[in-house]
Amino acid sequence: MTRSLGAAVVAGFVLLSGCNVNMRDAGPAEHMSKSIEIDKAEMSRVEIKIGVGELKVGGGSSKLMDADFEYAPPSWKPNVRYSATGFRGDLKIEQPSNSGGGSHVTYKWDVRLNDKLPLDLVAHLGVGEAKMYLGSLNLRSLELNMGVGELRVDLRGKPDHDYNVQINGGVGTATVDLPRDVGIVATAHGGIGDISVRGLEKRNGRWINPARENAAVTIHIDVKGGIGNITLNAE
Repeated sequence: MTRSLGAAVVAGFVLLSGCNVNMRDAGPAEHMSKSIEIDKAEMSRVEIKIGVGELKVGGGSSKLMDADFEYAPPSWKPNVRYSATGFRGDLKIEQPSNSGGGSHVTYKWDVRLNDKLPLDLVAHLGVGEAKMYLGSLNLRSLELNMGVGELRVDLRGKPDHDYNVQINGGVGTATVDLPRDVGIVATAHGGIGDISVRGLEKRNGRWINPARENAAVTIHIDVKGGIGNITLNAE
């Protein structure tokens, strides 16, 4: 890691975590399981905000959401809120803004979402590691705001309609695995880091999947780079 990137990581930890971490021992980890039932809403917007820690998101829930959280200290207990207005539901999962801390903090989220309900998914990532296995979800849109650390997003699946992906780069690395059997149209705007593309061909300033140029389903991707590396992998 270069000196400038290392400094950026440290600065990012301070700015993005939103946590007042002191040097007390955070104590033993606590566990919380949470489920949100499906109601009459025809689609849902899911917003995830994690300041620091490990995040895993996937499908497979028969409900709107099943999730397990492990956290220490107790003040880091995640906030989970759901409301519905008309045809739309809103689910928010976030780290408390007034989180206190300690020298041995624990923060792990495992979130499983419903595969059938149409979803707009927004994630604000802080400091840490995020793994998102989203290929089975019925996505309408996906917005990822990177923080500091490592992000892996797997979109490989069989979507039956177009959707949009917005990736705003941060500090660190991100790899996005794309399905090969759909159309891909990607635009990329670099920051200080690099944006790498595999399995796509550049035409007129855009990256496309030439083998599926006339596919019935297309994923539209817009990447804005930050400090670090972003890879789009369609191989």
